[in-house]
Amino acid sequence: MPEWFFSFPEKIFINIRDPIDQAIQYILVHWDSFFKGLTKFLRWLLKTIGNGISWIPWWGIIVLVFLATWKTTKKLSRAALYSVLIFVIGTLGLWELMIQTLTIIITAVIISLLLGLPLGVLSASNKRIDKVVRPVLDMMQTMPSFVYLIPAVMLMGLGSVPAVIATTIYSLPPVIRLTSLGLQQVDTEVMEAAKSFGSTRFQTLFKVQIPQAMPTIMTGVNQTMMMAIAMVVTCSMIAAPGLGDEVIKGINRLESGRGFAAGIAIVILAIVMDRLTQGIYEDDEKSIAAE
Repeated sequence: MPEWFFSFPEKIFINIRDPIDQAIQYILVHWDSFFKGLTKFLRWLLKTIGNGISWIPWWGIIVLVFLATWKTTKKLSRAALYSVLIFVIGTLGLWELMIQTLTIIITAVIISLLLGLPLGVLSASNKRIDKVVRPVLDMMQTMPSFVYLIPAVMLMGLGSVPAVIATTIYSLPPVIRLTSLGLQQVDTEVMEAAKSFGSTRFQTLFKVQIPQAMPTIMTGVNQTMMMAIAMVVTCSMIAAPGLGDEVIKGINRLESGRGFAAGIAIVILAIVMDRLTQGIYEDDEKSIAAE
């Protein structure tokens, strides 16, 4: 039997590595001013959001969690539980690291929503755009999250800024996909009724489609937030501060307690943020059902 029958022939080789490296080098040389400006803007945004969160006293954040949970779930027991869970993070000595992590997550989620919601609307309204966007989203969701760190570091260095870029890329697909899905699933009879009463395209979109699709859109927001939290530890590999960095230090120094404490804090943060956003879209579902 010839060797190629069992082993893939080495002569059949498509080199995609060099073109990708050359493309990134081209961007580094010719788009340097753009990325410097983007880095400066993201640093300002991170600082603004971080200062805003830090301005709230520790007990104020706990009270806000209590009130937000009570407002969305109407359950005092659940509001008290989530408030206690946030308090536990402070008792573990991880309050400041939690604030740093929240700053990166909130910044990435805001950028993801600003990009994702309009793209989801365009994808739902235009089949050609949908055909282009869908395979790109498939690639973004299946690509290992570590891969996003490489170009982010090359273009923007180490720290919080590349962490925001990598987190945004990783967490963007759900909000685009579910916004598009929610708008496409709106009953055509409702759409026709709105048009028959003289509604313009934009009036139909903002007064009929989006309100009807809001539960599905909020599910996308929820999933985007969860994927942003999932990047916390990964981004610590490029010197992003916060709870993920504490986990990495625990691994490097073989300090199991340190790693577990930070891991518990990340889990608490994920549970609270997940339940809060779930409560919002459950309220939307109830209001639509009532109508």
